[in-house]
Amino acid sequence: MSESVSSRWSRPAVILVATDLSDLERLMPFALEQASQTGARLILLHAIATATAMSVDAVGMPYYDPAGALEFAEKAIIPWCETARRRNIPCDALVREGQATQQIAAAARQFKADRVLLGTRSRSKLGKLLLGSVAEQVLRSVNLPVLTVGPEAHLPVEPSGDQRVVLHATTLRETSRPSAALACQIASSQNAKLVLLHVLPPMDEMQLKGLPTGFDSTAMQELRILAQQTGAGCCLNIEPVVVHGNPSIEILSEASDRKASLIVLGATQRSAFENLTRDRTVYRVLAHARCPVLSLRESSVSTPDEVPAPAATARHR
Repeated sequence: MSESVSSRWSRPAVILVATDLSDLERLMPFALEQASQTGARLILLHAIATATAMSVDAVGMPYYDPAGALEFAEKAIIPWCETARRRNIPCDALVREGQATQQIAAAARQFKADRVLLGTRSRSKLGKLLLGSVAEQVLRSVNLPVLTVGPEAHLPVEPSGDQRVVLHATTLRETSRPSAALACQIASSQNAKLVLLHVLPPMDEMQLKGLPTGFDSTAMQELRILAQQTGAGCCLNIEPVVVHGNPSIEILSEASDRKASLIVLGATQRSAFENLTRDRTVYRVLAHARCPVLSLRESSVSTPDEVPAPAATARHR
C-alpha cells in the first residue's frame, strides 16, 4: 500500500455515510466525531428501493410514489446535515433510487470517498447472528476501508489523561500487512496506543501437538517483528499480544477490557465475506463490538471496484 493511499485512508477527506434512515441516531455521532478529527466532508446517502417507494391510494391500491419517498428521506437526513454544518463540517445529503449496494459503490466513486461508514444489526435466536445484507454486500464489494457501527457500539468516554487504544486483530499473513499499516496510521494520528492481537488455537490443543504457546509461540515472535516494522519511523506505542481461544470471543473481550475506541480487521474474501457460514469471526465482531470496526479487504490494495455504477434517479442537497 502506497504512503499516499495509507495517509488518505487514515485521515479521510471524504466520508460516505450510508444510512437506511432508522440508524441515523446511531451513525451520526461517529460520523461527526471522525469528520471533526480529520476535517473530512460528509456525504449522507440513502438509497430508496422500489418496495419502499410504494404507497396506497384511497381505495387501497398500491402505486409507485418515488417523489414521496424522496421527500421523506430528505426530511430525515437534512437536519443532520445542518447539525454538521453548524460544527463547520461540510455535509451534503444524497438520496438516490436503486439497489443500495450499487448506489453506495457508485457514490463512493463519484465523490472519491476515502471511507464508507454504515450500520450493522444483530438478531440473536438460538445463537444465530444476522448481519444486515447491505452491510455484508458493501464489505464484499467496496475496495475502501469500511467502518461499521453495530447496535452495541458507543462513543468512548475517555477520562482526562487516558490514552486511546486501537486494536488490530491480525492473521499474520503477508496479505494482512496493509491493514496493519492502516491501523498504525490511525493510531498515530489519534496519539493512541496500538495493540497488535493474534489469536492462537486453545492452549491444550497446541500443547498436545508439542507446539510452543503464549509468549514462546512463533506467532509472538512474528508479532514483535510486525510491531517493529509497522512502527518504524513514528513514535508510537505498540503492544504485541497473543491469546488462546475462539477468535471472535477473544477479539471482542480484548477490545472490551482495553476500552478500545476502534477495532481494525484485515479480512480475506473467503474467510470473512464469501463464506460466512464456515468462518464467522469477522461476522461476529462486526455484530457485537462495543466500538466501531474498520474492515479492509486484503485485495483492496490492487483490485478495482467490482460493482458497476448504475444510472439512477437522484436528488442531491
